Amino acid sequence: MMNDDDPFLSEEEKALHARLRELRLEHSDLDASIEALLRLPQPDQLMVARLKRKKLTLRDEIVKIEAIVLPDIIA
Repeated sequence: MMNDDDPFLSEEEKALHARLRELRLEHSDLDASIEALLRLPQPDQLMVARLKRKKLTLRDEIVKIEAIVLPDIIA
């Protein structure tokens, strides 16, 4: 994983790496929230569905940013 202090990263790349960290953290937090809700005796299924949709949206954004900042690996 690249370090934000890498002198070869442009300001835009540094910003993208920071955004990626934020999105991954939020994705992880949502996952924990969903798990906690599902452990309740009668979980709010509508809230669970909303959180899962939000989590998928975050995942899509993570994938888009990863495609920009991570070099393609040719097998």
